[in-house]
Amino acid sequence: MSRRPIDRYRENLQEEIDAAALYRTLADLEPQPELAGVYRRLADTEERHVAFWERKLEEHGGTVPPRRPSTRARILRWLGQRLGPGFLLSLLADQEAAGQGRYDSQPETTGTSLRADERSHARLLRSISGTNARGMTGTTIARLEGRHRSIGGNALRAAVLGANDGLVSNLALVMGVAGAAFSNQAILIGGLAGLLAGASSMALGEWISVQSSRELYERQIAVEAAEIAEIPQEEAQELVLIYQAKGLPEAQARQLAEHIMANEQTALDTMAREELGIEPKELGGSPWTAASASFLLFAVGAVVPVVPFFFLSGPAAVVVSLSLAAVGLFGLGGGISLLTGRGAAFSGSRQMILGLAAAAVTFGVGRLLGVAV
Repeated sequence: MSRRPIDRYRENLQEEIDAAALYRTLADLEPQPELAGVYRRLADTEERHVAFWERKLEEHGGTVPPRRPSTRARILRWLGQRLGPGFLLSLLADQEAAGQGRYDSQPETTGTSLRADERSHARLLRSISGTNARGMTGTTIARLEGRHRSIGGNALRAAVLGANDGLVSNLALVMGVAGAAFSNQAILIGGLAGLLAGASSMALGEWISVQSSRELYERQIAVEAAEIAEIPQEEAQELVLIYQAKGLPEAQARQLAEHIMANEQTALDTMAREELGIEPKELGGSPWTAASASFLLFAVGAVVPVVPFFFLSGPAAVVVSLSLAAVGLFGLGGGISLLTGRGAAFSGSRQMILGLAAAAVTFGVGRLLGVAV
């Protein structure tokens, strides 16, 4: 056999040795007993992987090296002992996320649990590190379970920014056309065209984004379903680790996992929520609802600078349009302050000044082009 596969086996072996050593160190440093137990289970899994690659080396005439962590792993272990478990947890979470698919193209792992184990470790560490950089206790369960549903702030931010995009972009367009001294009819056509074009673009972008997320979630759930069918023992063990990470004693976590795994559909729904952070019935929401909301929010902002030109003309229409836009921008800036914690007056004034500055620039450019034409 060529040296290349053997070299790959050795590389895999060393990575697993290093991972096991770092998990052991993390377990020793972790003050929460339940979470320390989870890290030891992860180390046990990595050591089973070590044994797998040792056997592969032996089968193909390779020399099996001693189980000694690399220099890099020893340095990281030393740093972790001085900087605390949060340092190692963050590092291992990133490392597992980057390497979760490394065995997918290696034929030797076909029919084994190695691929599923790597994905499981990445998801588990992402859950732990995303909740608390030092690990989780039982009191953090609600935070872990609720973080994917806490969308109030994001919804408000999306609403404010969507309306702001419509207002600023269409105000700049309308002022540019007005600066070129075109007729009211031309300004209205330009403003309404800008509204429709911008709102349609926002809606299309949002539809594609949400639909793509749904398709990704569907694929992830399909992979999870296949793993439950093919390797139910590993999936049950993964649930045990998840519930231990949430603060449950091992015996209780194991009992709960066995109860869930007894029903395949319940197991799939639970794994989707616990591992992937996906609500199976929602899959991230409706793309049509998201697209409609984006269209309407953009349109609400974009119509503000256009309205005066339905009833007025000339400088009066420009002044009223700017005045309405200034009020709208100030209000949207105040809405942003609800999220940022800055003063409403500061945020509103900043938003108004920046929006009116953009309008002034396009008005000036329009005026120059109008004179040139």
